[in-house]
Amino acid sequence: MPDDPTPSDGPAVDPAVDPADDSGGDEAYRADGLDLARAMMRGAVAPGAPAARKRRRSGSPAARARRNSGGGMSGAYPDDRDPQLLGGEVGRLVDQRGWGLDLQVRGVFARWVEVVGDEIGAHCEPESLTDGTLVVRTDSSAWATQLKMLAPTLVKRLNTELGADTVTVVEVLGPHAPSWKHGNRGLRDGRGPRDTYG
Repeated sequence: MPDDPTPSDGPAVDPAVDPADDSGGDEAYRADGLDLARAMMRGAVAPGAPAARKRRRSGSPAARARRNSGGGMSGAYPDDRDPQLLGGEVGRLVDQRGWGLDLQVRGVFARWVEVVGDEIGAHCEPESLTDGTLVVRTDSSAWATQLKMLAPTLVKRLNTELGADTVTVVEVLGPHAPSWKHGNRGLRDGRGPRDTYG
């Protein structure tokens, strides 16, 4: 029947006939609630049903694009869109930028007294590490001489902290001498201070 609104695999239900009305109509078949629910479900999930087509188009265009593009919220399993731990993200950033050695060097500079010992750490401090050359400034010329003799031991300690062959040479500088220049004028070939400081 072309006018039948329900599929042919179940009993025909006339929507005009009230199932609660016992007075008239078809006495051979009376649709109860279960049959009506089945018929409605078949109509809702049928591939060409208007209700199913309407449901597919629901939502704003932006929401449909977000659903179709894979954006939005993540699913039940971890993926790249989930919040990440800060330590893991910082570690990944350090690896990508190649900051690993620089961070290790700055860490050793911050723990200088712990790495070289209390006595040496009290009289010198590191200034820079460039191309395997560590520049160390001492507070007196006597400690500069002493540290030059301890340079191989210092290189060995620093390489255990930073990795093999990170430090190859220790350049020891004495204390900063005071400046005798005051004002805008000065002698060009003057003899300068007559005493060594430090």
